[in-house]
Amino acid sequence: MQTMGAKGAKGDRPVPADDAERAGPGAARDLLTLLAGTATAAVCAGGLLALSGSDSPVRGPFTLFFLLGAPAAAFSVVLRGPDPLGRAIAALGGAIVVDMLVVHGMLALDLWSVRGGIVVVAAVSALTLLLVPARRLRERAARRRDS
Repeated sequence: MQTMGAKGAKGDRPVPADDAERAGPGAARDLLTLLAGTATAAVCAGGLLALSGSDSPVRGPFTLFFLLGAPAAAFSVVLRGPDPLGRAIAALGGAIVVDMLVVHGMLALDLWSVRGGIVVVAAVSALTLLLVPARRLRERAARRRDS
């Protein structure tokens, strides 16, 4: 078994080569980053497949993933208080509520179309994401005012 140097909190220490990929919390963080990137790609693909009108067999599942994933991602960024599991549950519940409100509103106004629903959900998600920079600007202005 080979050893290689790894810079740790206490300097250089030998780490077995086969354990280098599994060592520490960095591997878990890398896996979460990979999963988040994959989910983002699936959400984007779902939106594009739904808007393009493709006849692909994966259009339905990816579109559903977009309808749940885009608002849930926006809500999870806006929510900062709860622990990660609570934030995920609240974000998923918020995504379902947004989807139902969009459908109900478009049906009540007799404006329903699949592409229109996708566009409205994307717009609501984008507007929700815009709350984060607005909140940061407001907090920065309050800090400047207080100091």
